[in-house]
Amino acid sequence: MKDNIDAFLNAWPQIQNGIIITLELTAGGALLAFLLAVVLGLSVRVKNVLVRGTARVFIEFFRGTSLLVQLFWLFYVMPLLGYQIEPLVCGILALGLNFGAYGAEVVRGAVNAVPQPQWEAATALNFTHGQRLRRIILPQAWAEMIPPLTNLLIQLVKGSALASYILLQDLTFEIGELRKSTGDTMFAFGVGLIIYFVIGYLLTLLMNALEVRAKNRLGTGPSLREIFSLAPNELAGEGVRTR
Repeated sequence: MKDNIDAFLNAWPQIQNGIIITLELTAGGALLAFLLAVVLGLSVRVKNVLVRGTARVFIEFFRGTSLLVQLFWLFYVMPLLGYQIEPLVCGILALGLNFGAYGAEVVRGAVNAVPQPQWEAATALNFTHGQRLRRIILPQAWAEMIPPLTNLLIQLVKGSALASYILLQDLTFEIGELRKSTGDTMFAFGVGLIIYFVIGYLLTLLMNALEVRAKNRLGTGPSLREIFSLAPNELAGEGVRTR
């Protein structure tokens, strides 16, 4: 065990670099996926058949094909067509395109779940379509999107491990190197499990905080201050209603 710990301490700087690359893949992929999810999720609701059909084909294609195959296409096939993509950019693109297609269905479902009277009220106020979405519909849909988007974000973190197949020295790659240096598979991948769990749990806490804030702004849930307060009576004395 002492040899394993020594090997881990020696490999820790490389593991830290792997964690950074994993976080870069996660952040870049999540941002691209969210932007695509919003655009595609709203596009499948428009009346224009061309726009709606194009969005639907995009969603079904990237949902219906393997993330690993998409990654290989971007990294190994695109250079044959004259387009060389850097490994990190390639990983971000693959994650963003794949999970953006899944996220589009989350956005579409959340927007459709907003009660019809809310749309009618916004129309009665003479809001434009953009104003209806921005001020009435999306704030309500956002609170409903967060839980399924959290699941997709955690899946994206785990999917980033495939980046080791395109020569990126991410966390999974460095864990593999640790296994080679220690010769102890259980120890090395045990370390990997713990690190991935910590990353996933921290992201879950962040998304939960966003969900609490979104629901509080709609008046359907407590604020973060109320949740974390250890003295609810003091908050009540300050005029904050406790739940």
